[in-house]
Amino acid sequence: MVNAVNNTTASTTQSSAAPTATQANDTLGKNDFMTLLIAQMKNQDPLKPMDGTQFASQLAQFSSLQQLQNLNDSMTQSINANYSLAQSINNTMSATLIGKDVKISGQGITYNGQNSIQLGYNLASDASSVSINIYDANGTLVKTLGNLPTGSGDNKLNWDFTDNSGNKVPAGNYTFEVNAKTSTGADMAPDVFKYGTITGVEYTTSGTKLLVDNTEYNLSDISEIVNAPNQGGN
Repeated sequence: MVNAVNNTTASTTQSSAAPTATQANDTLGKNDFMTLLIAQMKNQDPLKPMDGTQFASQLAQFSSLQQLQNLNDSMTQSINANYSLAQSINNTMSATLIGKDVKISGQGITYNGQNSIQLGYNLASDASSVSINIYDANGTLVKTLGNLPTGSGDNKLNWDFTDNSGNKVPAGNYTFEVNAKTSTGADMAPDVFKYGTITGVEYTTSGTKLLVDNTEYNLSDISEIVNAPNQGGN
């Protein structure tokens, strides 16, 4: 009789587990757990019923599973709501930046037809010499700018997207590095950035994009707003 009960239990378990095979994962949900528990109670050996301790333990497991699943659902909803709120705030704030001059962190340059780009660097102290090397996507040197300002603080200059021969470089991605020396000839490590004006905002599936001199940047790329917003008043 025990074998018959065990066979029935196995059959019931297989039947109840079958629907879960079509789910996206192999984990048991609270409904699956309850189905298995009821099937076990129906098909237990009457001569050897489940003791109270074991039954209470399984009920506690079911209760914990249900609470964890409810907590997970609540957290997911909260995260999604917070993300939507943050995205809405970012979109609203980004629109107010149109027309502002900004600093953009990083050494990357994208050329897609604009006339020029303003490159910048910050020196912690006066330098004896400063130069800039610009490289294409393959790491080939295309332009060297020498005899640059050596004063401490922010310095900026224009690059007209020409190479060392005076020819326009092809559209694409470039990087620049600033080489600065102290009065003793030691290397300095200046901060580098680009200057530009925000001309538009794009809302994409990957987040808010700012258009600076016809080039897309993430909001996180902006390190400083150079000119403060206009203040109202007489």
